[in-house]
Amino acid sequence: MQADLLFPPRIDSFPEPQAAMLPFYLLTLAATIQAQSQRLPGSCNFESDTCGYTSDADLTSWSLNTDGRFVSVDAALSNDQQADTDAETGPRTEIAGALLSPVVEQAEWSCLRLVYQISGKGSLEVLQRTEGKSFDKPLWSSQASSDSWVISSMDLQNGTEPFRVVIEGKPGRSAGSSVAIFEIHISSGYCLECDFEGSHLCGYSNWWNANVNWYVGGGGGQLLHNNIQSDHKYHKTGHMMYVDSIYAKTFSEVATLVSPMTTVPMSGCLSFQYQRSESSSNLFVVYARDQLGQYQELWRADRETQSGAFVEWTPAQVDLKAPYSVQVVFEVSFNSARGGRVAVDDISFSPEFCSKDTEPTFDPSIASCDFEAGFCRYIQHQGVLSSWRRVSVKPNIFRNGDHTTGAGYFLLSHSQLSPRSGYVSRLMGPTLPGNMKYCLRFCYSLRGFNQTDQALAVYLQQQQQSSSQEKIWTQGENSRGFWITTDVTFQTSQPAKLVFVSTCRGFWECGSAALDDINVSLGDCEQTAGVLSMSLPGHCDFEAGLCGYAQDKQSDDADWQRRRGPPPTSYTGPRGDHTTGLGHYLHMEASSMLPGQRVRLLSRPLRGSKGPQCLHFYYHMYGSGTGQLGIRLRTDGAEALLWQLSGEQSIAWLRATVEYHSDSQHQIVFEATRGSSVRSDIAIDDIILEGGPCPEMEIKATVGSSNKIE
Repeated sequence: MQADLLFPPRIDSFPEPQAAMLPFYLLTLAATIQAQSQRLPGSCNFESDTCGYTSDADLTSWSLNTDGRFVSVDAALSNDQQADTDAETGPRTEIAGALLSPVVEQAEWSCLRLVYQISGKGSLEVLQRTEGKSFDKPLWSSQASSDSWVISSMDLQNGTEPFRVVIEGKPGRSAGSSVAIFEIHISSGYCLECDFEGSHLCGYSNWWNANVNWYVGGGGGQLLHNNIQSDHKYHKTGHMMYVDSIYAKTFSEVATLVSPMTTVPMSGCLSFQYQRSESSSNLFVVYARDQLGQYQELWRADRETQSGAFVEWTPAQVDLKAPYSVQVVFEVSFNSARGGRVAVDDISFSPEFCSKDTEPTFDPSIASCDFEAGFCRYIQHQGVLSSWRRVSVKPNIFRNGDHTTGAGYFLLSHSQLSPRSGYVSRLMGPTLPGNMKYCLRFCYSLRGFNQTDQALAVYLQQQQQSSSQEKIWTQGENSRGFWITTDVTFQTSQPAKLVFVSTCRGFWECGSAALDDINVSLGDCEQTAGVLSMSLPGHCDFEAGLCGYAQDKQSDDADWQRRRGPPPTSYTGPRGDHTTGLGHYLHMEASSMLPGQRVRLLSRPLRGSKGPQCLHFYYHMYGSGTGQLGIRLRTDGAEALLWQLSGEQSIAWLRATVEYHSDSQHQIVFEATRGSSVRSDIAIDDIILEGGPCPEMEIKATVGSSNKIE
């Protein structure tokens, strides 16, 4: 969650009654001084210098404002910078500046808070850089512009390796665009934790209401209309948050205090202190709110009959399970101006659950399977007329292989050659706990079905009622034999199992149904898609563009084309992308080129590493005149061949894995060469660059009686 701040920073999200303004600012100053002593290495307020932060020499420099207080990178380039070109990649297409922190050695969990502003168009990204690794770990990013300073929080998980904080600012090229940073604050503990003593209130924000709002209270001054006792921890000198019903004018007035959004998976015990008066006339509830705005109630205060002044501080605890990003929401509802008051202080978090009886966060991966090593935890339902078969297809130019590698295993349900005139195939997964939201992703391929609505369906079967089934997804249209990835969000109140069902009523309706790469995760599919993209810094599926890859304008004869769907030339190229079957991929269109001409794609410059690096990608080489695809390592202008393949390979997308070593800055080059005829298109998709050695065992197809999809 982001809370707007003015310059110099003050918390406009927490309005104070006018009579309390002067003491509030004096107290804020004292709190700021106290907070200075709690800063960890890597923090900086840019008062007079950059605290050891430096600009990446290969990019646009960040500049310290002449009066101090903030650093910025903007679109106002000098004439020399505007004319700057790269001898190998051509003119720079964007302005980018990277700010590097000193080395940070922080073994315990800590929180980084960033006060920033994006003016006009631009983007800001925070990453974590570890020595010896080619790729930075993304922590947070934003493209939202603002007229004032904004605060954002991100958790830094505990680890043993020193790291640097990398802040990448990319202002747009339009006049007035800039990215500025006012303060970087690193403190120990979780970003959810707050005692409300710091000037930025730990990133907590009040959602403005015309009548009732959360205020900063305490500090030894008597605030108007509150009668609040002392702060829980520091007593008369400390601060807390409070809300008062005195200004409530309508029925069910609501005041909402919101934490920063978590940025990493978390589970444990959330604790806080609260005071409450007139509890019969107000409702105090704590929720978890996800990025889609969906709420889950965590805790509710008892409706005890109390009146008059506040009682003593009362501790409260609640178990929080957040495998995806959430905010903690403190919400108080009043029915009248006599609804009393509520105060909150000393919010803390522990990775241990509040109760020993709390079950650990469920690992949904037990319901995921790519069928390379068997059926995993899926079983065939007894008593059905037909069964799912685990098969593989040798790469060929007639039938698709599996989705995982193009040459591995997948499940196949019945075929037109079955002796039965009608059949049902049922595949049942492991039990999933109830009262949870799940995202199911899987790949399917339908071939030969005659528009039946039962070609493939997914049901939820309640564990205690085997006859009770709920259909959550179905598909009957022919997918023309290529893999399509789909997802469905579902929730069940009781423990349940996923059941994949393929039905054929009669011989003339039947075809083949294939299933692969089942993946189950916690949360809504819209949320988990974002988490996946953030977790793979070297990943590109070309859905949103080239991900920092660039066409080689100096050494190629044409460009890679970003395409969706089949190419214009028949009997060559893919019918869809590898990622979903309906998305984008990069493609060399041979019909507009001459034999021997090349297209080349360059990765962004990559840091060297002491250990091995691993490149995964998918390629498509189908067509009678297919030429050549090669992977090259480019270092200091020289290139070395890492991998190469020539000629027609398969009608399917195939996975390639390339391991290489480079201890200096380098680039990866994807080079495709046009073959002898127009039927020589080449395509690539789903590139992943990661540190560490490649997996030792690659899946190899086995040839046998079940190696065809009929």
